[in-house]
Amino acid sequence: MIGLLVIDMQVGLFEGESPRHDADDVVSRINVLARAVRAKGGSVVLVQHEDDEAYAHGSREWQLLPTLDRCPEDLKVRKTACDSFYRSDLDKVLRERGIDRLLVTGCATDFCVDTTIRSAASKDYEVVVVADGHTTKDRPHLKAEAIIAHHNWMWASLILPARPVKVVPTSEVLGAL
Repeated sequence: MIGLLVIDMQVGLFEGESPRHDADDVVSRINVLARAVRAKGGSVVLVQHEDDEAYAHGSREWQLLPTLDRCPEDLKVRKTACDSFYRSDLDKVLRERGIDRLLVTGCATDFCVDTTIRSAASKDYEVVVVADGHTTKDRPHLKAEAIIAHHNWMWASLILPARPVKVVPTSEVLGAL
């Protein structure tokens, strides 16, 4: 069974001085993927970061982006670390639904998306990273576009003999559904 993992697409992460790279188009591609996954009987899993300060549960910053399409049947998982699996219900929720193939999207490429991809791979999920379905912002030492390109290359190059991570654009993911 397939699951679309949508990591940290929250209001507070898309505000501030340095915008997220290609944010509107990333949201648009995630919405297209979500509709396609639902149509094929898969699940959309919305992961939200929370803490006691900037991302307090229920706060404005914690809310999902209003432009992100949601349905009542979508699953929600709360997390407190970069790794969406760490001390969260994510693994349990996925296994209860029989989800063993993950399409990974979200924010931020170099933190929560990266950590979650590596964790999912170590738990023997089939991981497909949507190459144009994740975003980050410029960092002091590197532009967002370079960070995204680097991580896409790195994930595709990880040594995982049983289930290598696949990195493909939205158009190819949609064609394979």
